[in-house]
Amino acid sequence: MKSMDTKKALAIEIVRQLRGKGYTALLAGGCVRDMLMGITPSDYDIATSASPKEVTGLFEKTIQVGAQFGVIIVLKEGHPFEVATFRSEGPYSDGRHPDSVRFCDPEGDARRRDFTINGMFYDPIQERLLDYVGGQQDIKSRLIRTIGEPRERFKEDRLRMIRAVRFASRFEYEIEESTRKAVQEYAPKILTVSWERIREELEKILIHKNRSIGIKLLDELGLLEHVLPEITKMKGVKQPDNLHPEGDVFTHSLLTISHLEDTNWVLAMGALLHDVAKPVTWELRDGRIRFPYHEGIGAEMAGNICDRLRTSREEKERIAWLVKRHMAFKDARKMKMSTLKRLLSHPDYPLLAEVCRVDALASTGDLSDYNYCQEMRGRLKEEEIKPQRLVNGHDLIALGLKPGPSFSEILDKLYDEQLEGKLQTREEALNRAREMVAEILGGGIKK
Repeated sequence: MKSMDTKKALAIEIVRQLRGKGYTALLAGGCVRDMLMGITPSDYDIATSASPKEVTGLFEKTIQVGAQFGVIIVLKEGHPFEVATFRSEGPYSDGRHPDSVRFCDPEGDARRRDFTINGMFYDPIQERLLDYVGGQQDIKSRLIRTIGEPRERFKEDRLRMIRAVRFASRFEYEIEESTRKAVQEYAPKILTVSWERIREELEKILIHKNRSIGIKLLDELGLLEHVLPEITKMKGVKQPDNLHPEGDVFTHSLLTISHLEDTNWVLAMGALLHDVAKPVTWELRDGRIRFPYHEGIGAEMAGNICDRLRTSREEKERIAWLVKRHMAFKDARKMKMSTLKRLLSHPDYPLLAEVCRVDALASTGDLSDYNYCQEMRGRLKEEEIKPQRLVNGHDLIALGLKPGPSFSEILDKLYDEQLEGKLQTREEALNRAREMVAEILGGGIKK
């Protein structure tokens, strides 16, 4: 894999090639911001006076992704670089795309961008910063500020409201007062943005280490109640003091996700939503606060949230499983060995273990259940946790059983007994299968 220094060198090479043909070319946007902050950029974008047609003619490998908006992808040694023509934009009738684009100079291009920290250019040949919007000062002041009038920027693209939160939480910056007030005013309009785009921004917030800051800021600005209302309903929902000295369900959920280490969308959502059903299952019985069946109800709610956010079916099922099983570790010591082995062998067991760990850290801090499961997972060999089945469906057919619903029931029972250590050899398993088939053919499998 090429280093980031190599990627920067390739970007500068693109700038040199454009300059060599007489065009203006500069590094632009997020990479300039990151370099000023001392962060290694993940991508390098280039802005130029060359038209899309001229860019395409100059480079050997290009992809037209937004030529109508002046954007071409240039491929250099397998790396994609966005090369965009300096442009100003007309009104955004759809709240996402400009109705018209006019090619212009660097200053005009800077003034159509979203936030000052993202509106700067850098000349890597002369090593000179071009800052028409005060982005460098806002980095020094640790401020997120729109370029121009905040309401106009959010009317153009309302997703920028969530982007403001993402940048503020990521860099631990304040949102400038007029920008903040405009977000609060326009927050109800966030649902005019497609759920796919909202999910993309939420994912970027949740996989970053400052995810709890981001969720709290979404709530403070009035955005959370529209995109994840189930989370705002956690506020004020009391929990038993002995189990949750940290406070209500909302406080607990933010603490939970703050303890996550390396994470991804599925894990972050599983942790955020693990107690999503507590507000709807809360009850006071015999003087005690309870949340009956909140795991199962929560899994269903999590699935509905994933549908709303247009999450893939696979991710939805995995997130719902984490929510449904997040209490499993507390019962691990009482489980039959077959049940425990099935849990430990699940493909998403590592994610579940992390949810259980951070859930405990965000409440009593007692990691004994987590440690027990991890010790068992380390002690048992892979072939013990998930051994090859001793008997399969073909064996049942050979024993005279016709395919049907009883197949999976028998195979599951045989596998449980194998996991329990009751069946050690294929011969033992076939003899047990023969007994069970006989019971079926004789009038019903015994429970």
